Amino acid sequence: MALPAITSYALPSDAELPANRVDWTVDPARAVLLVHDLQNHFLRAFPAGEQPLTGMLDNTSRVIGRARALGVPVVYSVQRGGQTHEERGLQLDFWGPGAADDPEALAIPSAVAPADGDTVLTKWKYSAFVRTELESLLRDSGRDQLVITGVYAHIGVLMSACDAWMRDIRAFLVADAVADFSREDHDMALRWAAGRCAVVTTTDALLKEI
Repeated sequence: MALPAITSYALPSDAELPANRVDWTVDPARAVLLVHDLQNHFLRAFPAGEQPLTGMLDNTSRVIGRARALGVPVVYSVQRGGQTHEERGLQLDFWGPGAADDPEALAIPSAVAPADGDTVLTKWKYSAFVRTELESLLRDSGRDQLVITGVYAHIGVLMSACDAWMRDIRAFLVADAVADFSREDHDMALRWAAGRCAVVTTTDALLKEI
């Protein structure tokens, strides 16, 4: 039930992305950036100093920097440590007790850490919308686009993108600013998102677009 040990793999390039079903474009006046679950508890499963971790963190940092420069709200999802059985719910059956109540395990690496003015939401389920204020933050600010970075691509990242679609919020999944258990899982998440609920893009393409 613990997180798997992840083997190093190369992040997908623009030429390797699936075809998008829709042609949405990111508008900084309409977008919110979600930095999904980039806590050490989840990142320790990756080989330190290797791909995909290094590239994902670097690309996420670039996206965060541009978002802040353009006034795009930056929202972080984080999980609480030491959750009770009631708080954990069915995640307990699939993933065990989760992160310990340990500041180091719960911390976000400094290169992608929240800054003054960013929002940090406590996340309880795969989707960052469930039992959080994410949707109201978007609605109250008149925004209807969600750019997603973080881990893990085929679990919380994909479920958040799908949940955004179900709420009529356009999701954009940044393919080389997310990472996963394996390249196979990573590619599956991109294919499903591109065909069912989101636009899949790369960091370079996104930064050029906005």
